[in-house]
This record gives sequence, C-alpha cells and structure tokens, in this order.
Amino acid sequence: AVAAAEKEVAFLDAPLSGGQVGAENGQLTIMVGGDEPIFKRVEPIMDCYAKAITQIGPVGAGQLAKMVNQICIAGLVQGLSEGLHFAKRSNLDVPKVMQAISKGAAQSWQMENRWETMAENEFEFGFAVEWMRKDLGIALDEAKRNGATLDMTKVVDQYYADVQKMGGSRWDTSSLIARLEKSD
Repeated sequence: AVAAAEKEVAFLDAPLSGGQVGAENGQLTIMVGGDEPIFKRVEPIMDCYAKAITQIGPVGAGQLAKMVNQICIAGLVQGLSEGLHFAKRSNLDVPKVMQAISKGAAQSWQMENRWETMAENEFEFGFAVEWMRKDLGIALDEAKRNGATLDMTKVVDQYYADVQKMGGSRWDTSSLIARLEKSD
C-alpha cells in the first residue's frame, strides 16, 4: 500500500475464500481492506467472480479477516474429522448421522461439502495442507503481535504438520481425518 501510494496508484488488499470450485463458479467470498471510494470503483469487477464482497476496513483489514477465516476453518475441519471418526468407531451409519446433524447447529460448509470425501479418505478437492499451514503460520505470527490467544489453532497447525509427515502436503485441508484413522 505504501509503495502504491508513492506512485499514486490505488491499492486494496482483497484475499479470497471459496477455493478452486468457488473461483470456477464465480462464487468466491472477498474480504477487502482499503479506502471506500477505491473499493466502490472496483467492486463491480470483483462482483464478476464473487458471491459476497465485504469491505472490512482500512488496508490490511482484508488480510486480517482472511486470517480469521482460516482460523475458523481449521477448527471446523478438526471438529468434523473427530465427529466422523467417532461415528465410524461407534459403528453408526455415517450418512444418516451426517444427514441428521447437517441440518442443525453443527451445519457448516465443510460438513455439507466435505464429509463424504473425508469418510472415503479422498483429499484432492481443495485448498492444500501446505497452503493452510502457511496461512495459519501468518495468523499465529499476528497473534503474537496483537496478543490474541489461539490455542486451538496452534494444535490444529501441528495436526496439519502430522498430515504433511504422512505425505499429505498437497492433500486438501479436510485430510485432518487421515491422522485420526491412520491406524484403522
């Protein structure tokens, strides 16, 4: 932003959420940091590939919102992994369990879109573990700076490190279940 301003060029930070499928279908979520007038000028362009665009605050706010997104996804995927693992170990009919709970308070995008592939140990559908670890590392570094407590994020980051040790650096983030079921 500083370098752009020195050259009298407008700048926004605008990280995305929604992955490859969201990009292919024009269904991304965009979190924008920057000046409102600049945002309003480029919003129609972003609208071509997004389902939701939110101007969060000044430059940098978009990146911070993306950190929040990744922190939340990490926790959701770990919870879903443990729930699926528990259901399997309890000899429950996993599709029936997911049908029942996916319409209640446990519902999430991860559950709706990933439980079946997770249950089948198929991890070639989205954002890679190595990219998530990069993003979680950025969030953990920012937490050191701003004093936020991210205990669960630290743990899940280490779980993703375990997945990497299993050869899963390029598996999608739903592969957290693999570390729970590696001995099954």
